[in-house]
Amino acid sequence: MRTLNLGILAHVDAGKTSLTERLLHAAGVIDRIGRVDDGSTQTDSLALERQRGITIKSAVVSFPIDDITVNLIDTPGHPDFIAEVERSLNVLDGAVLVISAVEGVQAQTRVLMRTLQRLRIPTLIFVNKIDRRGAHDGCVLRAVAERLSTAVVPMGAAYGLGTRGAGFTPYDGTETAFADGLAETLADHDNALMAAYLELDDGTALPYDRLRRELAAQTRRAVVHPVYFGSAITGAGVDALITGIKELLPASERDTEGAVSGTVFKIDRGPAGEKVAYVRMLSGTVRTRDRLPFGRDGAGKGTAISV
Repeated sequence: MRTLNLGILAHVDAGKTSLTERLLHAAGVIDRIGRVDDGSTQTDSLALERQRGITIKSAVVSFPIDDITVNLIDTPGHPDFIAEVERSLNVLDGAVLVISAVEGVQAQTRVLMRTLQRLRIPTLIFVNKIDRRGAHDGCVLRAVAERLSTAVVPMGAAYGLGTRGAGFTPYDGTETAFADGLAETLADHDNALMAAYLELDDGTALPYDRLRRELAAQTRRAVVHPVYFGSAITGAGVDALITGIKELLPASERDTEGAVSGTVFKIDRGPAGEKVAYVRMLSGTVRTRDRLPFGRDGAGKGTAISV
């Protein structure tokens, strides 16, 4: 079983926690989709979070995508809690950056994207709330490319924007404009692909399966960023995003036989007041009551373990 540590990041009110709920529902982890407005979401557990309708502390939930176990970290969107976000970034394999189709790129979006790029974290972009009045696709896509200074690849077309019936149609490689644009974007970052592209005769195109493989490779190197449109409330575009998470982000196999090594990225308190440490395991196997070294000369025992 492969694992993928996935962060969901966004500016405040972009719909990040609602997207988390939709992903959990699509994976069959929850039967009913919680709502931020009534405080019934899986990841907002603090009383203040439920009261204010915002995420204050990072929360971790897991769900499967075929043979991949996704450990999803829902992070705060308010800039006052940026330190909580940064603690989680170092354990991520990939991220989904959520942007509102109504408000577009915000100052916090730029801060988050700069950090993701500095850490070379592979990132998909999900433009949410296409069902809301005032939603835009083209201008948001241009703002992402210009204000975030990044190479973007639109993975489909949104339709019915601003209506309850808004949806997203993924491209399948048969669209000439998409295939040409994808080839040009990818060729900018790969000399062999650029040479093959320049050698094409009129009316011919690079094989789409080659472009798709190169898209996955460049996404995993955090060179390009695929963009999806949708709505966490209606579920539009979420299936396409899940496919992108599976195919484009770098899931990894666990090294269970090596020396025990991991990174603590969050410390919390359990229902009985006990200290709970969230750890990304890099290698090795940990069992209850094992003695674990930490820091330079510290050591302790884990009294309980959950995955």
